[in-house]
Amino acid sequence: MPDALTRPDLFEETRRSLEREPKELSPVWLYDERGSRLYEEITRLPGYYLPRAEAEILRSRAAEIARRTEARTLVELGSGNARNTRFLLDVLGGTLERFAPVDVSAEMLRETAGEIAAAYPRIAVEEIVADFQRGLGSLPGPSPRLVAFLGSTIGNFYPGQREELLASLAGELADREAILLGLDLVKDPARLEAAYHDETGETETFARNALTAVNRELDATFDQRRFVYEPRWDPEHEWMDIAFRATEEHAVSVRRLGLELRFETGERLRIEISAKFRRESFETELERAGLGVASWWTDSAGDFAVVLARPEGQVTRREET
Repeated sequence: MPDALTRPDLFEETRRSLEREPKELSPVWLYDERGSRLYEEITRLPGYYLPRAEAEILRSRAAEIARRTEARTLVELGSGNARNTRFLLDVLGGTLERFAPVDVSAEMLRETAGEIAAAYPRIAVEEIVADFQRGLGSLPGPSPRLVAFLGSTIGNFYPGQREELLASLAGELADREAILLGLDLVKDPARLEAAYHDETGETETFARNALTAVNRELDATFDQRRFVYEPRWDPEHEWMDIAFRATEEHAVSVRRLGLELRFETGERLRIEISAKFRRESFETELERAGLGVASWWTDSAGDFAVVLARPEGQVTRREET
């Protein structure tokens, strides 16, 4: 298990979330070494359009992003295998000195850092094992810095958590620095549900890995046979609610937390949310965090957006699109 998952604050948050209604597990539990690799397999599924749509945008806009940011340091939150980040690394060679990938999976991070270091020998690679939702600390590296938060990972945060994270990042950014965000946009719910419940069952296997991890790390007794995988679209909040539904009344012990949980028949256990975005409302979120949109790009199908954001006062009309 990654070091980031042994921190007492994660355990305490897990206790609080399991005692809430509805009961919930932090998405961090999805991303041990096995979970990180399962997720990379999901990104290759035909129905999981997100990485391909984002790649289309970055392929066409990376040079422009490099020209506008002239970044000496690239920090990527939730880097995974950094596949789409390579579009940026390819064009930042003239200015980039350091790449700092941040992830909770230490094994995946070491592998990614090694591959990047071999492919881009002129760039120093500084991997950071951290759960950035609970505080990354000061951003590393020389300025100007570009913080990449790709893959619509920000959609796994509730609105208040997004605002807190974005405000924290905005407070760290100096003159000429920026954030690059990947956002999955609101679309036909049937397409969204298909993306999170594929016919091969790989997304379900990935979600069930969270229960496996909690059983192992917290000495819990979640019985996979008593939970049905049930991702569904929440039209009120415009997010995918990814959860398990109890098929019968039963009890679960989480011994390391001293918890005894009672599940009623039909009760849901949320594993994560995946929010979808609209430009107007997300611009409002950025404004509340002290950020403004410098550029907003979408793929040809209008499924996904990549957003370049800067602290308020640094966005010029010339930049806006």
